[in-house]
Amino acid sequence: MYMRIRSLREDADLSQREIAQALGCSQQTYSNFELGKHEIPPDILSKIADFHKTSVDYLLDRTDERRPYPRKKC
Repeated sequence: MYMRIRSLREDADLSQREIAQALGCSQQTYSNFELGKHEIPPDILSKIADFHKTSVDYLLDRTDERRPYPRKKC
């Protein structure tokens, strides 16, 4: 999972600081997520998936499909 998160960030040519700001956490906290030093809370994992327009399953390496799932209709 951690390599996918880093790879998505690098593919988007963004710094850890830029992603951290979008997520509302510090650069150090985000760095620890990428390095696998800290568990990523579910709400942050969802924000990362939304930010990169992918699914949590892709981040968790449960699928190789990068496209997000369609949203549920209310």
